[in-house]
Amino acid sequence: MEELITTGRNSKYKKYTRNAKFMKALATAYNYMRLVDVASDLRAISFLHYEQLAGTNGMSSIRVVNGMVERILFREFEGGISITVLSLDDTHYGKKK
Repeated sequence: MEELITTGRNSKYKKYTRNAKFMKALATAYNYMRLVDVASDLRAISFLHYEQLAGTNGMSSIRVVNGMVERILFREFEGGISITVLSLDDTHYGKKK
């Protein structure tokens, strides 16, 4: 996913690369994730809609763009967050597009 943000290309997430608004919002959300020390600090940034996902063994998510269902999924740890397990999920809330 980091490849998608830094180069604008990634075969797994190819459908997103043509959406400039999405790509800009993705980079913004990713940068906010890198700035915080603890994942719960993302709650203060209201447009990200941070939430801990129930029944996912420490997974959390933030919204990429208001009005779209895509969210960044990441694993949370006591000492902070791990950005290495990021993925985009477009099935959040039953894929309400």
